[in-house]
Amino acid sequence: MMKQHSSPGLHSEVSPPLTLNESIVGEHTTNAEHTPPDGGYGWVCVAACFTINCFTWGTVSAYGIYLSHYLADDIFPEASTWDYAFIGGFNFAIAMLVAPFVTVFCRKFGTHVVMCCGLVLQLGGFIAASFATRIWQLHLSQGVLIGCGIGFLYIPCLPVLSQWFDRKRSLANGISAAGSGVGGAAFTWGTEAIIQRFSISWALRITGIIAFVANLTATVFIRDRNKAIRPSQLGFDTKLLRRYEVILLLAWVFISMLGYIVLLFSLSDFALSIGLSRPQATDIIGLLNVGTAIGRPIIGILSDQWSRIDTAGALTLLCGVSCFAFWLPATSYALTVFFAILCGAIVGVFWMTIGPLCVEVAGIKNLQSLLSLSWAAVIIPATVSEGIALKLRRSSSSREYLHTQIFAGLSYVVASGFMFQLRRVKRRQNALDR
Repeated sequence: MMKQHSSPGLHSEVSPPLTLNESIVGEHTTNAEHTPPDGGYGWVCVAACFTINCFTWGTVSAYGIYLSHYLADDIFPEASTWDYAFIGGFNFAIAMLVAPFVTVFCRKFGTHVVMCCGLVLQLGGFIAASFATRIWQLHLSQGVLIGCGIGFLYIPCLPVLSQWFDRKRSLANGISAAGSGVGGAAFTWGTEAIIQRFSISWALRITGIIAFVANLTATVFIRDRNKAIRPSQLGFDTKLLRRYEVILLLAWVFISMLGYIVLLFSLSDFALSIGLSRPQATDIIGLLNVGTAIGRPIIGILSDQWSRIDTAGALTLLCGVSCFAFWLPATSYALTVFFAILCGAIVGVFWMTIGPLCVEVAGIKNLQSLLSLSWAAVIIPATVSEGIALKLRRSSSSREYLHTQIFAGLSYVVASGFMFQLRRVKRRQNALDR
């Protein structure tokens, strides 16, 4: 018998299985790239996002100090309470208004280019505000420009942590969100000290310069995983609006934000209205932010261990109940301090849970698109809520802020109902999937 030798033709016949095997390996590699590593360089991104929160929303949290000085010192004689209320609201509303454009810009130009634009806008806003002599100039600088800067800095970095983390997603977002509390406490006490020693103008300039340096450092170190995940990054995805669970989430965002802005900006002036001194009023805002810094990482841990939707619903309800249980009867420094710390820990439940909640509702690929819709839902309440709060004040009454307190508490209680309904919908969907 002659021994047959393999020919090149036979080799070519067995090659297809090798190609198939290679494609399977490639598919596994792609899936591995999509899977969040739950650590590694992600912790550097947590530090960077913490810094961004600290020097964007942290600086905005100190607006209550500026507001109390604007109201008490009559710095802009032609201005009304509505004028001052709009400035703080503009910081949030404008940041959210530019969010769809920022999302598209990130897709076209990349995260770092967009964030560098935010650095310039925020610094320009603070510097311009320090030279303002008319209220409309303050609207454009401390309101619109700073709001744009925050939007260009914060919006690109928020989805980053959900790309790096899965099981620890809420913890990472909680640590990051705590930055606004740390920054808010530092800038609250720091701003008041600078105003007392120098002036409001110098407080604005110093804040702008410090924020620019810190945010520039964070921008250098932040890294997204867009190339691996390939998110949709649509500025306004109307297809998502056809989903009931998306509508429930956006309703929760809209209504809870009405109460959030009131609590963030009104507590300082409320403290003055019940007879507390200005240093005590400053302490109230500072301690509110201390509560934020302590509470958010803890809530992140609980959210990862429990349920992100359940946690958001329970905390929203708790915040509303605490307004009625502790803020309404507050006439002393001690009870106001207690409420500020408790409220600070839970009042910003939106900011620490919105990223993980969007993933729960729409998936990681639609994260940035749903976030854009969430930012759009923030615009109206952020613009009008503090104006409503100031209009609800009754200066002739012994309880000047009574109606404002009820408004804030009801906002959170009603918002929690939408989150609990979302919980029921998701549980029903999960049961059907099984």
